[in-house]
Amino acid sequence: MPKLAFVFPGQGSQYVGMGGGFEPQLRDTLMFQARGALGFDIGRLCLEGPEEDLVLTANTQPAIMAVSIIAWHALALEGIEPDYVAGHSLGEYSALVAAGSLSFADALKVVRRRGELMQEAVAAGRGSMAAILGLDPEEVARICQEAQDGGVVEVANLNSPGQVVIAGETGPLFRAMELAKSRGAKRVLELSVSAPFHSSLMKLVGEKLTKVLESIPVSDLRVPLVTNVDAAFLTGADEVVPTLIRQVSSPVLWQRCVERLIQAGVDTFVEVGPGKVLSGLIKRIDRGLRVFQVEDEESLKVTLAELKRAS
Repeated sequence: MPKLAFVFPGQGSQYVGMGGGFEPQLRDTLMFQARGALGFDIGRLCLEGPEEDLVLTANTQPAIMAVSIIAWHALALEGIEPDYVAGHSLGEYSALVAAGSLSFADALKVVRRRGELMQEAVAAGRGSMAAILGLDPEEVARICQEAQDGGVVEVANLNSPGQVVIAGETGPLFRAMELAKSRGAKRVLELSVSAPFHSSLMKLVGEKLTKVLESIPVSDLRVPLVTNVDAAFLTGADEVVPTLIRQVSSPVLWQRCVERLIQAGVDTFVEVGPGKVLSGLIKRIDRGLRVFQVEDEESLKVTLAELKRAS
């Protein structure tokens, strides 16, 4: 029987005004809980900005999670429950909340600290990320090796066919970008991020984050999650913290995650949270899939109607 997966977006999906289109009582209740956990008004930041504050990693991560969890609750109130969950980087924490492994408040505190540690790990201007379009992952990996020259640049995200993201120190990263252009990449685009996420430069972040994660309760998952680090199913509480620690400095294997869900019988995906980044990637991986998205009441109504029509 066909199955349903909820997928939760990561950093880069944020925008000023996100969350504003949900039913006010639900939105305000959850944003009040988020404010209590974080100690500041994350709801106002989501709705009003300013953008220069919203894009700071330590703010972006809890903000995206808060809106994603509002979207998940909106679906749950309509009786829509997934067979599987997954999340892209930060989105893995939202997925763990939806699967009942982490509490909303604890997950918000962790991702706030995760964002702070990521911001602190590499000095501003010393590291970045870039998307390479139109080259296969093996070629991109070879380019990174050639460009290192004593520095660090590595494959960070395997997102979809023909889309690989690299991360590293500025010098090696720019060398890799130029090499990719010379090797026939269709497009090479530096990303607007504050640090080289999912590279070995983040290993210290993982070590520091261990203490934070070990201080909160973790439960077994109600539904399986497909992990970023190895595209494997995770269900047990004892696997959660080690997986999240590895995730910080390991590549996000998003294409493999989606393919693993397809192998498990998933034919319908709902992106739960702001933006449509994951929807686009999933469609590139397999155009035969049914892909929907929920980021406000309007998109919720469309998704509910399509899910009902298919049932």
